[in-house]
Amino acid sequence: MAIISCRVKNNDDSVIQLLNPNRQTIYFRDMRPLKDSRFQLVNFSDNELRVSLSNVSLSDEGRYVCQLYTDPPQEAYAEITVLIPPGNPIIEARDEVLSEGNETEMTCTAMSSKPAAIIRWMKGDKELPGKPKVELTYDKMYTVTSRLTFTVSKEDDGVPVICIVDHPAVKDFQAQKYLEVQYKPEVKIVVEFPQGLTREGENLELSCKFRGKPEPQRVNWLKVDDDVPSHAVITGADLYIENLNKSYNGTYRCVASNSIGEAYDDYTLYVYDAPTTTPKSTTATTTTTIITTTISYPEINQGTVSPSHSRAGEGAPRTVDHAVIGGVVAVVVFAMLCLLIVLGRYFARHKGTYFTHEAKGADDAADADTAIINAEGGHTNSDEKKEYYI
Repeated sequence: MAIISCRVKNNDDSVIQLLNPNRQTIYFRDMRPLKDSRFQLVNFSDNELRVSLSNVSLSDEGRYVCQLYTDPPQEAYAEITVLIPPGNPIIEARDEVLSEGNETEMTCTAMSSKPAAIIRWMKGDKELPGKPKVELTYDKMYTVTSRLTFTVSKEDDGVPVICIVDHPAVKDFQAQKYLEVQYKPEVKIVVEFPQGLTREGENLELSCKFRGKPEPQRVNWLKVDDDVPSHAVITGADLYIENLNKSYNGTYRCVASNSIGEAYDDYTLYVYDAPTTTPKSTTATTTTTIITTTISYPEINQGTVSPSHSRAGEGAPRTVDHAVIGGVVAVVVFAMLCLLIVLGRYFARHKGTYFTHEAKGADDAADADTAIINAEGGHTNSDEKKEYYI
């Protein structure tokens, strides 16, 4: 709907009329001579003539005249521009399925608009330049076609290409098409086991991760410049080798392929020596060594040994038990020897007074010689009368 208003300042009761672009009278004062019911009187007074026009079409475009019958007559003009929005934009692609690295072409058309629409292109969140072509039709409408050419990559798969139509009569007018791009595989070898150095005697498990469009159907394992070990087990995309040794060193390759192409990833195997085992501690032979060992073991167990070496520490308590027993026995033997020495020195210093029968009957003798002569048995039995202290 359009509102046409004709206003007059300081009107001296002159007649006001409204004319269309063809100079036909629409309203003369408050009367409508034109047989077009789309024009309706909104307001009429000495100072204003206001008319509404509903269901505006392209034929209503032009210059409208407000005329005041004075001497001389006075006129004022107003232009009506009719905007015609385009139809829904149509986006078309030359190729429905694209291949990585190939060039493709897309077109977007905005038909029957006035004025001519402006077309912009977006691929994801990046704007791309297009080549527009404008055509004027017989009914004074404009048809705009924009052509976009670009090279696709694997990152474009699933990305929308958007055709945006800019026109003063409409907002956010657009169409989009999602790209479908085929690309060769991407390959990555992942070490499932072991999680560290590969050593002799251990097992090796490699997994080949890949993706591509279309999905790769063939996945092969090979060893560069050599044969894969005969006892290696290949299950689909996984490679398993047990009981490693240094003859297996080399580069292992996983190859995946589809209809677009093939790709591979390499893993270089280097087998290290098997870890050496630390010999168990033996029981100490001296008292000093035993005491030092007993004190040092609790300090190690309180936090200096990492969890990865927990098995190595399991034998330590047994060594401590033997050392303690040896120490106790040594202390007991040493104490007994000391006791015997003390008792020997004690008895040596405290000899007692004792009597024997070898001088019996000689108590009344005048001297020693007489006592010996009077003693029982005399000298003949002196060997039998000897006594010894032990």
